[in-house]
Amino acid sequence: MKDKLKVAVLGSGQMGSGLVRLLMRKQGVELVGVYGRRADRAGVDVGEAIGLDEKMGVALTADLPGMLSSAKPDVVIQATCSRVEQAADEIKTAVKGGANVISIAEEMAYPSYEAPGLSEEIHKLAVENKITVVGTGINPGFVLDLLVISLTGVCYNVESITARRINDLSPYGPSVLQTQGVGITPEAFKKGVADGSVVGHFGFPESISMIAKALGWKIDKIEQTRDPIISKVHRETEFVKIEPGLTAGCTHTAKGYMDGKPVIHLIHPQQVHPHLEDVQTGDYIEIKGEPDVNFSSGPEIPGGIGTIALAVNMIPQVVTSLPGLKTMADLPAPAAIMGDVRQLIEDRKYRV
Repeated sequence: MKDKLKVAVLGSGQMGSGLVRLLMRKQGVELVGVYGRRADRAGVDVGEAIGLDEKMGVALTADLPGMLSSAKPDVVIQATCSRVEQAADEIKTAVKGGANVISIAEEMAYPSYEAPGLSEEIHKLAVENKITVVGTGINPGFVLDLLVISLTGVCYNVESITARRINDLSPYGPSVLQTQGVGITPEAFKKGVADGSVVGHFGFPESISMIAKALGWKIDKIEQTRDPIISKVHRETEFVKIEPGLTAGCTHTAKGYMDGKPVIHLIHPQQVHPHLEDVQTGDYIEIKGEPDVNFSSGPEIPGGIGTIALAVNMIPQVVTSLPGLKTMADLPAPAAIMGDVRQLIEDRKYRV
């Protein structure tokens, strides 16, 4: 069998560490590099950096071009940021270095919405270098877009789509809690929405755009709302204490309009310990059409685990794809990698 597939991870935080741990469990994969933006951690063994009992023989590096040149990965998985503009330089560097790219930056799920110029630049560069780039994640990237698209495949006709993801913010760290406006007054929440410090969910325009393109719909406009979820009880995590009257999370909604009518409605309430107020997490999709389709799954598909799994499980699809910048709707649906990734890639080549 051929040599192991060389994979590098960009990012050494919670998601980057999770990616390293999962890659270590997969057959036919060799972790050849881990890049981190923090120069002060350069040289630290990856095993030590992510809390393993033993060293891995791979050191963290802040020199991305150098790592690409020496390690020559076949694939890099980017887990460093959320926005296209923040991700673009690393992606372009990886493409020039000959590596396919899987990014979990939320806006990379459908990058042409926020950054059409950069998206075209990345696409052309990928084609020139015979490389594939794709953005993925649990949401955007799967639950409120790819899964929705797949469910419409049984319909003669689709009139409208409503999809909800109700999830628990308790496992997340300070940066996520801050962007969700957790632990502040309703007045501070409203001010945060106005000045951009309270973002809510990254990715609604991307999900709506991906769904619309797959169905052949032309969306006229996208409207978004962000409202505070005000706690009636005490809630607490390692990173935040929420007293009654403060915000426990954010209900973020988006509507995509066609011919003046809302045809795609996405709803995403996220809060810390929702069970304390008898709120059950889950994922729900309702398609009005011929026939109607209703999907429900509870509790929620875990966001962190799901995103890490998707990034790793997309490796065979990316390696065997035609070159260019892709979305999840452009590539074959992922499946869990339970065998040797080299064999899965070899088998897929005959179907491309």
